[in-house]
Amino acid sequence: MNNAITASKNWRMDNTEVITEDNVSTVYLYGNKIAEVGDYWLRLFDGGHRTVTTKSRLNAILSVHGCNFDSIFQKNFEWFFHDSHRSMDIPFESGMDVA
Repeated sequence: MNNAITASKNWRMDNTEVITEDNVSTVYLYGNKIAEVGDYWLRLFDGGHRTVTTKSRLNAILSVHGCNFDSIFQKNFEWFFHDSHRSMDIPFESGMDVA
């Protein structure tokens, strides 16, 4: 998935798909949009399902295309985005810009 995003290529395996148009890679999980990755920006979505799998895919994307040690984590059934640049935990909102 991350190789396809980096190379701006379309890719699909099992439940995950990357579609790239106009230098923007859109990542889908089970057909639901979970991320948009541009040259200098990143937008994350929950795809309507805040599952372990969704969180895992988002963290994989952040590990390569995010800043430093950004991550998505869950605490007391709520999702948060850890902004490593500002050393802050922010409530996760679907569609949030993070880079």
